[in-house]
Amino acid sequence: MFYITDNQPGYKAKNSYYYYMRINTSTLKNFQKTFYVWMLLGISMQANAQVNRAPSYPLITHNTYFSIWSSTDDLSASTTNHWTGASQSLIGMINVDGQVYRFLGKDPQYYKSILPASDEISYEVKYTETKPSGDWTAVNFTASDWKQGKSPVGNSKGNDKTLWESRDIWLRREFEIGDVSKLGDLLLKISHDDDAELYLNGEQVYAKQGVANDIYVKLQNKGLLKQGHNVFSMHVVNTGGGARADIGISEKEQDVEHQNIKTAKQQSVTVTPTQTRYSFKCGDVDLKLTFTSPLLLNDLELLSRPVSYITYAARSNDKKTHEVKVFFGASSDLAVNKPAQPVKAQMYAVGSLNVLKVGTTEQPVLQKNGDDVRIDWGYLHVAVPAGYHARQYVSGQVQAIGSFTGGPATPSVLKGTRLSLNTVIPFGKVGAAEVTKFMEIGYENIYAVQYFKTNLRPWWNNSGKNNFGSLLAKAAVEYRQVMGKCSAFDAKMYRDALASGGKEYAALCALTYRQGIAAHELVKSPQGEILWLSKENFSGGFINTVDVTYPSAPLYLLYNYRLLEGMLNGIFYFTESGIFKQKYAAHDLGTYPLANGQTYGEGMPVEESGNMIILTAAIAKVEGNANYARKHWKTLSQWVNYLTDEGFDPANQLCTDDFAGHLARNANLSMKAIVGIACYASLAQQLGDMKTADKYNAIAHTMVKKWMDLADDGDHYTLTFENKGSWSQKYNLVWDKVLHLELFPKSVYEKEINYYLTRQNEYGLPLDSRKTYTKSDWILWTAGLTDDPEKFRKLIAPVYRYSQETPTRVPLSDWHETTNGKQVGFQARSVVGGYFMKMLKDSLSGPK
Repeated sequence: MFYITDNQPGYKAKNSYYYYMRINTSTLKNFQKTFYVWMLLGISMQANAQVNRAPSYPLITHNTYFSIWSSTDDLSASTTNHWTGASQSLIGMINVDGQVYRFLGKDPQYYKSILPASDEISYEVKYTETKPSGDWTAVNFTASDWKQGKSPVGNSKGNDKTLWESRDIWLRREFEIGDVSKLGDLLLKISHDDDAELYLNGEQVYAKQGVANDIYVKLQNKGLLKQGHNVFSMHVVNTGGGARADIGISEKEQDVEHQNIKTAKQQSVTVTPTQTRYSFKCGDVDLKLTFTSPLLLNDLELLSRPVSYITYAARSNDKKTHEVKVFFGASSDLAVNKPAQPVKAQMYAVGSLNVLKVGTTEQPVLQKNGDDVRIDWGYLHVAVPAGYHARQYVSGQVQAIGSFTGGPATPSVLKGTRLSLNTVIPFGKVGAAEVTKFMEIGYENIYAVQYFKTNLRPWWNNSGKNNFGSLLAKAAVEYRQVMGKCSAFDAKMYRDALASGGKEYAALCALTYRQGIAAHELVKSPQGEILWLSKENFSGGFINTVDVTYPSAPLYLLYNYRLLEGMLNGIFYFTESGIFKQKYAAHDLGTYPLANGQTYGEGMPVEESGNMIILTAAIAKVEGNANYARKHWKTLSQWVNYLTDEGFDPANQLCTDDFAGHLARNANLSMKAIVGIACYASLAQQLGDMKTADKYNAIAHTMVKKWMDLADDGDHYTLTFENKGSWSQKYNLVWDKVLHLELFPKSVYEKEINYYLTRQNEYGLPLDSRKTYTKSDWILWTAGLTDDPEKFRKLIAPVYRYSQETPTRVPLSDWHETTNGKQVGFQARSVVGGYFMKMLKDSLSGPK
């Protein structure tokens, strides 16, 4: 018999999540049996930990570059994609007695260029950044005063040939086309960041708000395209962050027909914090498929290891024996930014593994920065135990499926574009007893980020002496142990979330755990400090953005506060090194992966200063001392004085909700300043400086009374001071409760919560009275203002409904419309770590 205990000798309960098991040695003789008990335990405890639908399903999730998702409920119904939406195809098939079933991935769509875009050639453009007069879209428009340039056009220095750093750009691309009658259905190949309108020969053919990256849009009126001379005219608006403008024309290639391949019947899908599990009926054989990314936050070695496991478990469902083998193909698109980039693939062996790897021939290490960008340096590795006697080889991506169903296998070394790394694992005779095999998929990025002009290696290779093949071999040896840890963590996290907020809350936490982590990279600074650097996904692409750190912090305060220190260290260094000279905190450290200094166009003075002080105080609360604050006391004192002078009644400035525009007298931002000042006082108290603590406590409490007077609007508090009829979520108030600051009276909490419950829409509480859109992370914080479980559930239920019903199939967007559940902007962002605020609040429910 066995049981679980949290009371083993030397066991540290706080912020730990591993179970310990005592096993009767008379029945379990060896590690293998222990592992199976672990797995059974994980399965039994997760019986109720069901998340059966997601906006997009996490498959491989390690960092912002190595992040692959499935956007359909059936795994074989769509091509697997990078979180940005770019195709990164994984294909899975099973052969049962000669009959092939597809269970993973759809064939990517291929296109033939009629007019190449910038990923294939650099073309001539005329452009202006001043609004033109006259009909600038007309074929015969004279653009004599426009500038001449070459594509790509954007604001990525070193990558774009025509730098565009203003808000608007108007450009014209003139081109020649031959016999149009010989062309089939045509598609516009478009990239823009952000809003765009496009004209062909003077007629509008496309318009969209927001970012698009190499999307294909049908040219509805093919007749607009003329034999001979043509003109594309494009206007793009950069609302912030990355900038891009690109246009081409393509023709869809005919889909490849695969004879005699059936589709496996998907029986179920379950998403847990570290794993996504599928089950299929493949004729007379049942197949379980599990993707495991072991992102365990209290094990930095494991967390930083960019290796996922793919586990296959096959068994007969008709009590007979069947001959089975499984095929897995990974596209070289996982190792490029654009599909046209040439790659080289090859095979090698290390330890007890056989491995295929692929990378670009160019290897432009850390040469591309920006938002909608994928990695094109380093190498993708696919590994399988040599004892499986698997067949590994390289083919063209188009030929991969045919090579499994009977076509020829190509050599183990190949150069080209759009290649496939193929692995065929024989299972032999499979009967009623389940046969389990696994493989690994990993990405070696060589250098992860640049930090103030120094290229930093990933954490797993800090010394530069470690070998990725050896890392794969170590991961293979530890497979059973790691799978046990993941199952234990998944079960405990779900149980804790269930106890904290109910089934819907637990499901939201399970759904977002990997997404929150996989938007980061772990490195060590030249000063020897931990750096846990985020990318602001689909929101400018900034690195280490403070107001992205702020909402994501609860996850790390709950499971490993050292990682939160790793999110603050770079910002402290930026100020303390003298590079950033403002008296308030910086917004970011650059544009991912280059952390060389702030690139956001303006500051968020009250926002970021308040964030840094509050999070430093939160670390002290969790750790039980203010040693981290002591290291940065001079900087914290500078920022708190800024808040004291400027924070209570903020000037016209941006806050973290910058998409909503500038705002003066922002009541929620004022609340952040007040909480930040009180947090500084609490840190001073922990450091034994009672005089300073009393001074800033008095300031904060005086501000609270003034705040209540200026923001009061009867049954709620206003969006901005003395603006009757307006309202907003006061999510910044949650830290008063979580950190036990005792600033605002209970009546403020009750008034706001009761009012919010009257303002909800089908898919959530709007952010404020200006629009009906919302930020789901803030709703989860706002819900944390109440101690009433029923009111908490009422506030988070629409967010759960959004996660299950949104028609936008991308990694969960935190910015959505509350009336229809559609994405407004953003996706795959780390801010969903904020969903764990209720669990953090409960973990700190008593004095620490």
